[in-house]
Amino acid sequence: MASSSGKIQAVNPFALKLFGYSVEEVIDKPVELLIPSRYHSKHVRNRETFTKNPHNRPMGVGMDLFAVRKDGTEFPVEVSLSNYMNEGEQNILAFISDISIRKKAEAEIVKLNNELEETIEQRTHDLKETLRQLELSRDKLEGVLSYQKALFDNAGVMIIATDEKGIIRLFNPEASVNMGYSESEVLNTSGMILFHNADEIEKERAELLNEYGIEVEDDFSVLVEKSRRDIHEEKEYTFVRKNGTTFPAAVTTTAIKDSTGKITGFMGIAIDISERKRAEQELRASLEKARELSELKSRFVSMASHEFRTPLSTILSSTYLIAKYSSGEDQPKREKHIQRIISSVNMLTDILNDFLSVGKIEEGKIQVRRAHFNITSLVTQIIDEMHANLKNGQEIHYEHTGEEEVYIDPSMFKHIIMNLVSNASKFSHNNSIIEIKSSGTPHIKISVKDNGMGISDEDQVHLMERFFRGTNVANIQGTGLGLHIVSRYAELMNGKVECYSELDKGTEFVVNFATDAN
Repeated sequence: MASSSGKIQAVNPFALKLFGYSVEEVIDKPVELLIPSRYHSKHVRNRETFTKNPHNRPMGVGMDLFAVRKDGTEFPVEVSLSNYMNEGEQNILAFISDISIRKKAEAEIVKLNNELEETIEQRTHDLKETLRQLELSRDKLEGVLSYQKALFDNAGVMIIATDEKGIIRLFNPEASVNMGYSESEVLNTSGMILFHNADEIEKERAELLNEYGIEVEDDFSVLVEKSRRDIHEEKEYTFVRKNGTTFPAAVTTTAIKDSTGKITGFMGIAIDISERKRAEQELRASLEKARELSELKSRFVSMASHEFRTPLSTILSSTYLIAKYSSGEDQPKREKHIQRIISSVNMLTDILNDFLSVGKIEEGKIQVRRAHFNITSLVTQIIDEMHANLKNGQEIHYEHTGEEEVYIDPSMFKHIIMNLVSNASKFSHNNSIIEIKSSGTPHIKISVKDNGMGISDEDQVHLMERFFRGTNVANIQGTGLGLHIVSRYAELMNGKVECYSELDKGTEFVVNFATDAN
């Protein structure tokens, strides 16, 4: 507590211990004694401004505040300011919280509770000290009660006190604002249970039975049983407001005892932790995203190192052999190895394109560009382009029904067909037939069917996942990204991919698109 001129008038023992001073060293000293010297001049101006227009508020909103101990060490703090008149003189109350632990814990979600626990313990200590002073100084009861009320009204936390039977005797303004009840509505009532979720009370009841082997019937007793046993712990509850809405709160309950040790009531200190919970959720989401990206990078490196090895080895060996063929009659051999090099380069290009496509999809950089085009012309063109990549003797049979003009993204549509046909060829035998069927407006559909090795029911569940490859294709080259890209492209065009397959009998992929009017 400081005077309007900034002189320290009173300080609690906890603060003395925190700053490392004795009471004689701080009384009548300027409050700047407790502030790093680099902030002195600015603080004096701010203090004078507050004195001219005093009102309850937190200090330094949006700023990092620091205090300094007697030994010169600094530590981060939070400060709440309030004021009251005592015998005609204005006094300023400063509630100082050491937030060093919180600052260190911001990077780790599991340590967020430490700062809250320390804050609650500090404020509970202050309140207990006030209650102890009431017992020791009955002749100063009026002044102590006034000081106590100032603390309760300006503590910045919800404070609810009851007698030993659960009748509410104190309901501070912060609790009134947060809970939506006026003080008159809850004082002298047994309304504590109204603030709590019934399911959480039952959970607490079960925990008491499991931990201590006791059965507690009364709901209020369930909430205060641990404090009866001098167990002080922070608990998370879902508080229920008067209007029925809820919010998460961190609550510490303390038993109030008289000078003989008899329990005369209970005091709960609660803090709305909605913002903290939101921050935790955002941090969890960020950590999950980081984990997924890390896993994606790891699998990319593993997959790339495996899939790049074969074409790179082919390019290297063919280049070496070409250098050996120096005569004119070796030209056919040279051309054979040149084709092997071209094929390997195309394979590497396809792999890299798959990786780039996945990256663009994940970053949201893929945009659907719908256009009118003739579906049979496009499919026929794709078939012509892919004939050179089929296995020996493989043929593609194509059939179309319905309108030929469609309105979807032709580039994505082409990529879907090429990927499905490539897979059909890759996982089928020589001299096999690949069937393509399409239908136009009003129901745009494309299907690709092969008579290859098929896919097990277990593998079909994971087909569209990144990097997934069936258990029966371990020796066939691939990245496991093709069907993932197909499903994402289809999704972007309001499409759905369906798979019908049986081991050793073949596979059919069907993609249905929801049509959009032009």
